[in-house]
Amino acid sequence: KGYTTSQRDALSSPQAGDTVYNSDTGTIDFYNGLDWVATSSTTFTVTISYLVIAGGGGAGSYSAGGAGGYRSSYSTDVSGANSSTESAFTITPDGSTNYQVVVGAGGAGANTASNGSTSTFHTISSTGGGGGRTPGQGANGGSGAGGASSWTASYNGGSGTANQGMGGGRANAVYYHDLGGGGGGAGAAGTNSSGTTAGSGGDGLASSITGSSVYRAGGGGGRAQNGTNGSAGQGQGTNTGGGGSPGSSGAHDPGDSGVVIIRFNTARATINIGAGLVSSTATDGSDTVVTFTGGSGNVQFS
Repeated sequence: KGYTTSQRDALSSPQAGDTVYNSDTGTIDFYNGLDWVATSSTTFTVTISYLVIAGGGGAGSYSAGGAGGYRSSYSTDVSGANSSTESAFTITPDGSTNYQVVVGAGGAGANTASNGSTSTFHTISSTGGGGGRTPGQGANGGSGAGGASSWTASYNGGSGTANQGMGGGRANAVYYHDLGGGGGGAGAAGTNSSGTTAGSGGDGLASSITGSSVYRAGGGGGRAQNGTNGSAGQGQGTNTGGGGSPGSSGAHDPGDSGVVIIRFNTARATINIGAGLVSSTATDGSDTVVTFTGGSGNVQFS
């Protein structure tokens, strides 16, 4: 017969050698004449799947920001740069071990824009997207920013990070025109400028970790002076990690903030979310899905 720890401790007059199954810990416990002793550590474990996307890079006056690095371990989802699905975590829900969560902010837009900030879950970190330049080579990042040409000089886009995102597009010089390359996305590279048309952002990737397929981490679209602007890649918006786009006015748009999403079997564990984190919790079938949209802090599972 199974007993919870409290029920076990409430048994009257146990005798040395009495043995019970502890339903709280999944262990066989015996009474040694003085105390109840477990024969092993808890046998209960839970698998935690994750989607960790860093903040997108900000836009320069012409070149677009790259998307934040994208890492996924959920089901058959691919990870950034169309790489293999990562391995989920299997943990012991002991109620005391801290697992760090950090949600990266989008990079600020400027003539020389900022990269996005890193997002983290436990040992998994995604690199912030590259920031745009005016003019110059796009910054490297989770996905690279587009390059920004002057009238007489062409510049390459920045590089993405392996297994997280793609590179930004090249900006080719055209006299009397400043042009921007498209920012790299999680699933496709930013395109190069062509003629007087700026490069478009690379598409992001779709994940169903929340129960619905959602695109995130698209690259920003470049701007053209006296030409045609490039379009942003699929996967833009708050908490998508999308790269910033300069826009028709040359506004220095910031990158989109990142996101951390985790999913686990509801019957296997409960989560305690510490101070400093902004989150929402939902149920999808037999699983709990927690979406972190801001802040930093620790969580525990029990």
